[in-house]
Amino acid sequence: MPSLIDLRRRIRSVKNTQQITKAMKMVAASKLRRAQERIVNARPYAVQMQRVLTSVASRVDPASHPLLAQREKQPDSQTLVIVVTADKGLCGGFNTNLIKAAAHYIESSRSKCTLGLLGRKGRDFFVRRGFDVLFERIGLLHKPQFSDAQVVAGEAMRAFLDGNVDAVVVIYNEFRSVMSQHPSIEQLLPIGRAEVAEPAAGEGGVDYLYEPSAQVILDALLPRYVEAQLYRAVLETNAGFYGAQMTAMDTATKNSADMIASLTLYMNKVRQAAITREIIEVVSGAEAL
Repeated sequence: MPSLIDLRRRIRSVKNTQQITKAMKMVAASKLRRAQERIVNARPYAVQMQRVLTSVASRVDPASHPLLAQREKQPDSQTLVIVVTADKGLCGGFNTNLIKAAAHYIESSRSKCTLGLLGRKGRDFFVRRGFDVLFERIGLLHKPQFSDAQVVAGEAMRAFLDGNVDAVVVIYNEFRSVMSQHPSIEQLLPIGRAEVAEPAAGEGGVDYLYEPSAQVILDALLPRYVEAQLYRAVLETNAGFYGAQMTAMDTATKNSADMIASLTLYMNKVRQAAITREIIEVVSGAEAL
């Protein structure tokens, strides 16, 4: 049976931990509000840009731009998998679920995979296990900047245009709510083509007029599309991380309170047992005299 000193020391330790988890919850809540505002503002632009460009890509010749070129799967084909994780832990299964989804995708992929790792947790996991890594970046989720996404997107597009990889895929945690972050897998390159319905009888097909030309417009829009989608993935993961951390720290704070109550009750029982034992010893000694 532990002594009263040991129990008091343990209760004090749990209280100190509770103060830390409560502070981390408050910090995560304040950062989540800003991160949620950023993703709410960025998501409509990225979604609408994806809708427009996939529609445009379905109406032009894939040979009109190299980022639209669909390459056939070959035995030596390579896919660049960009995995966006957090730099820190204490966020429940946020990073673990994402890494599991990425590992499953790599194992089930029919082509060889090389990795682009954004975030310390993903970098540590895949580098330790000897995966082929093309590039890695740490610290992007601390203060997400569009310029950082441009640099990473530039490396991915350069690898695709040089023929080093035949496809680029990004895996990130989609922010749905504070309680829900779901691993999502999206293809960045080649840019997908929307299904275009056949025009009905008597109706003309919808097409676009390009000014100055389709080539000039695609040269300007397609790289920006890749940068915007990658930036959105970083913002989604950033907001999801703070949501997961806030939830995890809230649960840890509540568990600490339960543990303190349980330890306090046990300490009182031990102290009461010690007092009772001393009274019995005094009474027994008096009777013996």
